[in-house]
Amino acid sequence: MDAMNVTLEFDWKSDFPKARKAALVTDSNVDRLYGDMIVRQIEDTGLQVERIVFPAGEKSKTLETYAELVRGFAALGLTRTDFAIALGGGVVGDLTGFAAATYMRGIGFVQVPTTLLAMVDSSIGGKTGVDIPEGKNLVGAFHLPKRIIRNAGFLETLPEKEMKNGLAEMIKTAVLFDAEMFAALRELSTKGAQGERKEELKKWVERCAQWKQKIVDEDFKEGGKRKLLNLGHTFGHAIEAASNFQLGHGECVAIGMRIVDRDVPEIGEILDLYGFPQIEDVFAPPLCLSAAKILELIANDKKRSGETITLIVPRKVGECELVETPMNDLGGWLA
Repeated sequence: MDAMNVTLEFDWKSDFPKARKAALVTDSNVDRLYGDMIVRQIEDTGLQVERIVFPAGEKSKTLETYAELVRGFAALGLTRTDFAIALGGGVVGDLTGFAAATYMRGIGFVQVPTTLLAMVDSSIGGKTGVDIPEGKNLVGAFHLPKRIIRNAGFLETLPEKEMKNGLAEMIKTAVLFDAEMFAALRELSTKGAQGERKEELKKWVERCAQWKQKIVDEDFKEGGKRKLLNLGHTFGHAIEAASNFQLGHGECVAIGMRIVDRDVPEIGEILDLYGFPQIEDVFAPPLCLSAAKILELIANDKKRSGETITLIVPRKVGECELVETPMNDLGGWLA
């Protein structure tokens, strides 16, 4: 698919008045579509910019890629007054943010999300990090971007599978806080043409992002209300890792929501309308995951506290509850 013309509106001098150069970090897919275009736009503002590109996909979200980024920053001669730009989806944003958080003990960075998932979720809130074999996002830091530049034009080249990853997070947000958005997303599922669906979806992207920003502003370090944003993620992250990332993040969050949903049939219905996997698909061919492996990965979840972990359990659309759950009881949710 050919790239669309996307113009970034970014006055970098207001955020980084002493900057001389920037590192543009992106992945191989986004670079092919937008790399040259965005570099030209940044250079036209008078800023020196150099690209660092790594292979696309969750499998690049590693300590090895992180090391390549920070060494790349050093090779470019970035100083504390310079900054990094994350051009891409959640993997690019998480890696760039973590590298920026730790290079020279912290430099600034800008998020330019190119996927629906990144626009409404991962670019917001300052969570950065990488995966290790023991689990997702176990190594990282809280490091807020100086600015998030959302441009819905990037969605025109986004594959349908990636649109679904973002839709799962939008449905999650609606289940947590917004019955009106939930109804709108349910109605949107009847739109047959991808183009028509994308145009309608753009109206709700900003609203969904505003919900997450509101919660982050109230509870940056996830001491209370921000925990709600983990709806579907405790089981979802474990399933994602256990599947060796054969399933997308949104698919796994959707399955995670199904697992904790005991009281709100509307959640399963909307997930069915969008064609998200069922719980039983996790244990059937071709995945054939085991409950034991999923529980083993949850045992290493960074959200665990001693012998308990907080599950977010829906009570109705727009209302969910934080439920402290003994680790020994998690198997019952998979039964």
